[in-house]
Amino acid sequence: MKMTFIKTLFFVAIITGLGATAQAEDISRDQQAIISKTISKPTYVQEYQAIVEVLNKYIEGCKQAKSSIMKPAFSQHATMYSVGADGKLTGGAIPILFDAVDKNFRPSPDAQAAIVRIEIVGTAASARIDANDMSGISFTDFFHLLKVEGKWTVVSKIFQEHPNH
Repeated sequence: MKMTFIKTLFFVAIITGLGATAQAEDISRDQQAIISKTISKPTYVQEYQAIVEVLNKYIEGCKQAKSSIMKPAFSQHATMYSVGADGKLTGGAIPILFDAVDKNFRPSPDAQAAIVRIEIVGTAASARIDANDMSGISFTDFFHLLKVEGKWTVVSKIFQEHPNH
C-alpha cells in the first residue's frame, strides 16, 4: 500500500511538472512572438535615426557658428528658455537662439557634443545633448520634438550652462 501511494505521488509530480513545462513553453512562445514583432519592426530605429539627424543639425550649427545649418531642425514656433544669472526665466521665440549663434558664437570644430538620450512615444520625443567647449561654453540642452506632417522638429529647448574650468 505504501509503495502504491509513493508511486501515485511520483506520477502526479511528473504530470504536474510536464503541465508546467508545457505552460512555460507556451508563455515563452507568446513572449517570443511579441519580442519578434517588436524587434522586427524597423519603425523605432528609423524614428530614432531621424531624430539624431535633426539633433545633429543643431550640433553642427553650433560648431560652425551658423544658425542657417540648425534652422531646419526647429519649428518656426519653437521656443528656448533658461534661467539667467539673476535667477529669472529668460528666453522666448527661437530666433533668439539663431541671433545668439550668428552674433556671439565662433566656430568650434573641436567642440565635443553627445546625444545622451532620446525617448520616443508615438509622435512625441525628448532628447538631451551635453556639449563641451562649444564656442567656449559648456551646456546641457533638453529638447522636445514632435513629428509634424511626417517630419521630426524641435518645438522647445531649455538649457543649463556649465562653468568652464
